[in-house]
Amino acid sequence: MTKIMLVDGHPDPDSARFVHALAESYSAGAARAGHEVRRVDLATLDFPLIRSQHAWENDPPPPVIAQAQADLAWAEHVAIFYPLWLGDVPALLKGFLEQLLRPDFAMKRDRGLRSGLLHGRSARLVVTMGMPAIFYRFYYGAQSVKSFERNILKFIGIDSVRHTLIGGVEESADARAEWLADLEKLGAAAI
Repeated sequence: MTKIMLVDGHPDPDSARFVHALAESYSAGAARAGHEVRRVDLATLDFPLIRSQHAWENDPPPPVIAQAQADLAWAEHVAIFYPLWLGDVPALLKGFLEQLLRPDFAMKRDRGLRSGLLHGRSARLVVTMGMPAIFYRFYYGAQSVKSFERNILKFIGIDSVRHTLIGGVEESADARAEWLADLEKLGAAAI
């Protein structure tokens, strides 16, 4: 049994957003396989943005962020779902990560190359986009996903990171059903 923290990073609470359905399929597959899942739905959270280095390093996190930190400390695997917006993560997800991954929780204050405090966890990034995923991967080099992995996840100590890129999200119902089934299997495998 694996302890999974699932972050649904779509900022729009509209249930029609495909990211929400993918996250639900992953969560359902994980639960059916006996894994424990704690879920964070960013669209429902209310927290301020960090506006200074002093605030990031010294202010206590808001209660919803403190709970998310407890969930991340508990987790063995982190699954983060989000849409690609303007070639990167949505601003709300970035703001959440800045609140969540503070010094003394996610990294040592010296911020050296080996400063991550969250070793021993794995992660999966599930990214949806309108363009074909193969185009994003090869023409654009999947730069935002690589940056997320290298500059955030590996920096805080999460070394084992896998990606699922889902392009053409406006595809047919058959394609969507296949993606939902694939995510359910990934959730069951806790990868």
